[in-house]
This record gives sequence, C-alpha cells and structure tokens, in this order.
Amino acid sequence: MHVSARLRSLAFAVLLLVAAPAAGEVTRIEIAKRTPYLEGRVFEKVGAYERLRGRVTFAVDPAHAANRQVIDLELAPKNAQGKVEFSADIEILAPVDLAKANGALLYDVNNRGNKVAPGQFNGGADEFLFRKGYIVMWSGWIAETQPGGDRCRMEAPVASENGKPITGIVRAEVVVDAPEPRHTLGQWANQGTYEPTARGLENATLTWRQRESDPRVAIPREQWKLEQHFVETDGQRGQLPEINLAATGGLQPGYIYELIYEAQGPIVQGLGLAGIRDVVSYLKYDKSEGNPLKKTAGGSAAQVAYGFGVSQSGRCLRTFLYDGFNADEAGRMVFDGVMPHVAGAGMGFFNHRFASPTRHNTQHDNHLFPADAFPFAYGDDRDPLTGRIDGILRRARASKSVPKVMHTQSSSEYWHRSGSLVHTDPLGQRDATIPDEVRIYCFGGTQHGAGSGVPSPGGQGQLMRNPADYRPLVRGLLVALDAWVREGKEPPASVYPKIAEQSLVGWRQAESGWRAIPGVRYPEVIQQPELLDRGPDFLALRRTAIEPPVSRGHYVVKVPGYGPDDNELGTLELPFLSVPVATYTSWNLRNREAGAEGELWSLSGGYIPWAKTATERKERGDPRPALLERYENFAEYQEHIREAATQLAERRYILDEDIERLVKLAEKNRPLFE
Repeated sequence: MHVSARLRSLAFAVLLLVAAPAAGEVTRIEIAKRTPYLEGRVFEKVGAYERLRGRVTFAVDPAHAANRQVIDLELAPKNAQGKVEFSADIEILAPVDLAKANGALLYDVNNRGNKVAPGQFNGGADEFLFRKGYIVMWSGWIAETQPGGDRCRMEAPVASENGKPITGIVRAEVVVDAPEPRHTLGQWANQGTYEPTARGLENATLTWRQRESDPRVAIPREQWKLEQHFVETDGQRGQLPEINLAATGGLQPGYIYELIYEAQGPIVQGLGLAGIRDVVSYLKYDKSEGNPLKKTAGGSAAQVAYGFGVSQSGRCLRTFLYDGFNADEAGRMVFDGVMPHVAGAGMGFFNHRFASPTRHNTQHDNHLFPADAFPFAYGDDRDPLTGRIDGILRRARASKSVPKVMHTQSSSEYWHRSGSLVHTDPLGQRDATIPDEVRIYCFGGTQHGAGSGVPSPGGQGQLMRNPADYRPLVRGLLVALDAWVREGKEPPASVYPKIAEQSLVGWRQAESGWRAIPGVRYPEVIQQPELLDRGPDFLALRRTAIEPPVSRGHYVVKVPGYGPDDNELGTLELPFLSVPVATYTSWNLRNREAGAEGELWSLSGGYIPWAKTATERKERGDPRPALLERYENFAEYQEHIREAATQLAERRYILDEDIERLVKLAEKNRPLFE
C-alpha cells in the first residue's frame, strides 16, 4: 500500500487495545486514533509521521519500595490484587516505519496539559525533531487539568481514611493584571481547584495586599463569593471543579488576593510522577505486541529516552529525580538524559496532600507555595537553616539511576526563579560542586520564554519586551545530549556565572555593576526563597497544617554581573548578545496600569536600545556606547553576527544549520543603522 493511502486508512482506526504483561505497571494502552502528521509529509531518510492518541492505564503496588514515595498512596482505593489504578491520556508522534526512527524517545513533560517541545525545538527550524527522526510523546500527569484544547490529563484516585473523606487546609492566590469581575482560584486557565467543605466555605478568609511583604487586609465575607462548576467538554468531565472568586467592585490589578479554607478529597497527585516513570519504562523496555513502539523486526524503537520540560515541566523533572522515580520497579533506568529548561532552582507542588501542580514561586505572586525549597542543587549540600544534607540526585545515585542532566535556563531565572541556587551553596557564599553527570547553561540576556527576535511593546512591563530567541541553543544542546548518552562524547562545557570569577554577584545595583540609564528603573526586589514552616508533618509527609506558612529565614540568590553596556557577564551568549545593539535585561518591572508598580513583571525581561550616534548618547546622558561608535555600518554588524554564530556552532552550542538563520534574523536590525 502507498504510504499516503496507508495513512488515510489509519485515520479511520477505531481502537487498538493492547495488554501489558501481568507484572507490568502499565496494564494496557488503548490507541483510539491514528492520523497522518502534517498531511503525510515525508521527511528525508525518515519518511512520514503519524499521530497516535489514546489512553494508558496503570496499576501500582503501594507496598513496592519504588512506590512508597507517592504521598497518600496507601490511602487510595485498591483493586482485587491490592493495587492502585489510574489512567492518563497518551499521545505519540512517530515515524510510520518505526525502523526509520533515530532510536531516541523524547518525552515532553506537558505544561499544565499543553505540549511544549514542538515550539521549543521546531520553532523557526522546519520541523527539526521530525527531520532528525525523534519519537516524541506526551502523557497526562496532572489531575487538576481541565478537559478540552487537546490537553493531556490524568485521572487519579482520591485518598480517604477509614472510608471517610480527608480534609485539610488549602490556600489559593489570585493576581490579575487588569480589572476583572471574577477570576479562577487556579490562577492559570483550565486548572481545577479543591472543593471547600461546608465548614470550609462558611469559615473561609479572604485578604488582599499590594505586595508580598505587606500586611494582609481582611475582606468582609459579604463582599465576596465563590462560584463553582465542573467543566465538561469533548465527552469528558474535569476531576476537580473550576472555582471562581468574585468580589464586590471586582478584582483590582496587581493586588494579591489570598483565600484560605478547609478543603476535602485530596487526589493522589504523586501518581503523575509514577505514571511518567512507568509509561516511559514500558515503551523503552517492553518487547510485547502491546508496545505501540515495537518494531516489526522486534524490540522497541525507543532505545534511549530523554525527558524534556519547560518551566513547570522542568520543575517536574527535577522533582521526578529528587523523589527517586528515575528507577522503575525493576530498578532499570527510565530517562537516560533529562533537560529541565527554565526551571530555575525550583521543584514543585506535585507530590503532596492537596497538591496543586499549577503553582509556582515568583517574587510578586505565588511566592509562598512549596516550589523553591531546599535542596536546590544537583549535588549534595548542607542547608544552613536546618542542618539537612540533601541534593536533587541523591536518591537517583542510591538507585544507580542518575541520568545525564543538561540544566538550561534563561538569565531571567536568576531574578524570577532563584536560578543561582542551582550552582551555589544555599547562602550564595561559594560556587557548588557540579556532579560529573550534570552540565549547566545560562543563556545570557534572555527571558523565561523565547522571544521572536524583534522587540515589542512591554505589556505590563516598564520596558520593551526582551526579543532574544534562545531556541537555537536548545536544539544544539539536545543533539549534544544525544551524543553524550549514546556515544559517550563529552558535551560542550557548562557556561554559567560564578562567584569565584566575580561574574555572579549581589543583585542590588551597588553590587551588580549596573550603570544607571536615564529613564530606566533598576529593580529593588528579587525572588528569594524562604524556609517556610508549614507544620510538623510537612517535611516527612508533605501535609500542610499552617496557612499562610511562617517564614523561618531566607536563602540567598545572586545574579549575573554587568559589563560596560549593561549586558550580562559569565553567560552563554547568543550572537545578539555578544554582538549587541541594545541592553537585554533579564528583568522587567510592573507598570502602573498592571498594579503593584515596581514589582517584578513575572518571568519577563526587557530591551533598552542604544543611541544611534555619539551625539544622541551624550544628549541623553547614556553611559553605554552608541550604535555607530561600536559598528561602522550594518554590513560590519552582520558579519560579526556570522562570526559569533559560527564560533557557537564550532563549540557545538548550536547547529550548523542555525548559522544562516541567525544571520537572516540580524536583518531585522538593519533599520537601526539607517
């Protein structure tokens, strides 16, 4: 049958039901739909791809040592075999002819149900992942994600004690950037919230404050209400309801609205991490007909597996490693390599009683949720505030399941996500020892999300948006990770600012080397984690008894220092940073319209153009060199861009194919010289 005809016929497949071996944690995979990818486009040497969408069902033994780290698993309902069942959406993009895949499975940890790897790797690179033959897959791992929008979701059991619902204290925060009559308690769209008990609804408290450190001001009970409904779409119903907060006069921009109430029915959310472990292990090792990646000639098309996650998803990977999930029940390695991207020093609210995976930590909002918490670094270190010794890789090392780790982060992570703590001690006094299996890359002058290459108005920020597009670095480092795992080829050296080299410095202006620019306000705040007391059972059982938590001390963060043009030092620089036409900041401040003026605009950077001529520079009082003081003309500038891109490719930080893309992108700066 011709490939395109075969793909058309596969689109009408009703259901493929496959059973796993009885000993497996994956009990079955149902592929409900197969469709051609990109209308059957044929990639050279790889052929056409198809999209498989279905459901994976699990059954895990609470008594097995590999599952004991799942919080409240012993309190979940069990089947006749004493196992706990749960299920998740699964989606795979793979070559129709699996023998033509490159042998690497790229597991993209979805971000709140949404796929992120295609945008990171394929963006501006003509379907890079599929030209190179990667198998890409997703599975649901968050139970609070609502149905719809092609999101991947998990359905997990609810814990109970002696047949009675478990209750507990829950805190939610809401911050809006423009006036709104109501807003979801989940903060992010399409995420559910735990239901209050009747007592919890009656006794709930709501406060507001303009800044995190401000005193809380109570809002009278008659001036606000909760509006609850279950989301139903595409024949599915959300496991948790959507709960909206509505207040008399509406919600005002920038204010932190904090709701505390008694909730009921905690989901065993840690099964999301176990599910990632088990489905990747199954696809990698299972040789039965039940494995949808089994090649015709036998064996799985996934010889190695890489975990990739962006932001929340990157924090998921760090938590996955920390909680010991990179060894399956048989003790086998799950991920051979991982790329936690823009995760900063955080983990997440992923494996707790009343977990809320959507929560994060930033300077202004969501600051007090359990995300940025010790340990921060991959190697072992001592927490000076508690005396504990721990590290992200400690459990993986004990189980001999340490993967190759490429930790990549924008320089915004140093301001917004405590990024320096990945590679310093908890008090920022010395550089940490980095394990041999870990490489760290800081992308200088970038923000949390990749830019388009073109600066744009600042939205809620006081500065223009940072346009730096770091995706060529992500592509280059994935290829280097693959060679590191499969060929033992050493990857490019880590690049990040260091205390010993004086490129990692205090964040306040007097310590940083920042030279004041007229009209630009330098930050007076930063995201700095705290040791938070959440009650006596939190460390051991991850159960919260105190809300809001009580601060018992601060950890210390630092930032990359600044050079003469106020661009950052000690970082891995894209050509647009090593050959700049502006200052690319990794921070931006909220403007007056967004409220909480002067607080950090979450996860955002900025762009401050240079003056064109020396005369303009002097008239402005700008300490930075003018454009035509640095470059004679656009042709010289563009040639320097080419040289910088070529050097990055030679050092294997980017791919050869991205050199011309970067040179072409430089054309967007031609008007600055005219």
